Amino acid sequence: MAGLKHENDFWNNLDKEIKDIEELYELGRNDKDLQKEIEKKLENMEKEFKDAEIKVLFSGKYDNRNAIISIYSGAGGTEAQDWANMLLRMYSRYAENHKFKSRLIDVSYGQEAGIKNAILEIDAPFAYGYLKGENGVHRLVRLSPFNADNLRHTSFALVEILPEISEDIGKEMEIKPDDLKIDTFRSSGPGGQNVNMRSTAVRITHLSTNVVVSCQSERSQAQNKERAMKVLYTKVYQKKLQEKKKEKSEIRGELLSAEWGSQIRSYVLHPYKMVKDHRTECESSNPEAVLDGKLDEFIEAEIRLLK
Repeated sequence: MAGLKHENDFWNNLDKEIKDIEELYELGRNDKDLQKEIEKKLENMEKEFKDAEIKVLFSGKYDNRNAIISIYSGAGGTEAQDWANMLLRMYSRYAENHKFKSRLIDVSYGQEAGIKNAILEIDAPFAYGYLKGENGVHRLVRLSPFNADNLRHTSFALVEILPEISEDIGKEMEIKPDDLKIDTFRSSGPGGQNVNMRSTAVRITHLSTNVVVSCQSERSQAQNKERAMKVLYTKVYQKKLQEKKKEKSEIRGELLSAEWGSQIRSYVLHPYKMVKDHRTECESSNPEAVLDGKLDEFIEAEIRLLK
């Protein structure tokens, strides 16, 4: 309901702004200051309309749902774990830039730096529609900050984007309590340091599919269990849909390994600076901005390609 109200308000406001600009134009034909104000309003409206135009392309079954982003470090050891952490920050900043709600559900830290894997939830209308094209292997080329000789290093990380599945749909799959193994443990920080003296973190294993999820972001065990179950519903549902080839391509695409030759996008910081998407040919010469969450041109190109 909130999503529909937001969409309705947007078009009503846009219609009102158009009428206001028409009135201003009639009043200020010979007023240069007013003309500048009108031009600025038109620029803002054009950007808003372009954003709305993208939403018209969201016709997929799950496009209007929240997104669950799983990030896994690939080939490259500590380098890859640091790269996975950079990607986690990139998607967190993307959400922040667009005023989307985001929540880190689970994270497994590396021994020296970075993360082994993490799960980030993006709560916003059409979050999955926007982000589903980010699914795949991401490659980083840079001078290694972990090498004494500062040699060039290539790292890989796998990003998996899934739509959030509601509890009602999850219950339709008849996930029975007897088929769940629930373990509790202490929430931990970088380097394995315990940051919580109580066992509030929860790990749930669905025995029949061997899907394992965990959550340690909340303060209470009950809250962590609730969030872990939400992710479990999503992953089990997605695994069942993989049995259908057509559904699989819509939800997740081809399953890729995080290694050479399978990347969807390359981020090069040395010997030159460039981010290139290998599917859309979209490029940017400002990787710092992209890694700070400015992904709009890449995401728009992905959406148009998928349609």
